[in-house]
Amino acid sequence: MKDMESLFETWSLDREIVLVKLLDHPREKVFAAWMDPDALAEWYGPAGLRIESHEADIREGGLWRFDMVGMFEGREQRFPNLMRFLEIVPNERIVMDYGTPAADDPERFRVTVTFDEQSDGKTVLTLRQLHPSAQRRREVIGFGAVEYGLQTLDGLAAWLDR
Repeated sequence: MKDMESLFETWSLDREIVLVKLLDHPREKVFAAWMDPDALAEWYGPAGLRIESHEADIREGGLWRFDMVGMFEGREQRFPNLMRFLEIVPNERIVMDYGTPAADDPERFRVTVTFDEQSDGKTVLTLRQLHPSAQRRREVIGFGAVEYGLQTLDGLAAWLDR
């Protein structure tokens, strides 16, 4: 765990993925959608997958343990996930580690979500991922992580619009 932690002490562009979404809502509302475990389970995840939440303690030092569940190759598949919340600054920033529930998941990555309100009341949500290596970044891009991330942000937008 110590070695993994040192990977996240320095930000490196060759390990980074950045997703941005302009949302037609004030940042307090957008931030609140991340803080409510029931809301998060409704909108989070790529299109076609549902979230089954097992544990949700969304606060600094807390975690969210959940499965993404969907049909693949004619059968239901589960993808276990764990977010560990490292820093939460209300209406400004959320920093978390994201990976599987495995204690020393070598593929876990750091996520920083920022909420910037424009003068027209809309919010620019920026989601930055820092992967443990440039190779891992290439792998996740290769399996569609950017598209899936954008689908997740589209899900947030649709949830906010309801």
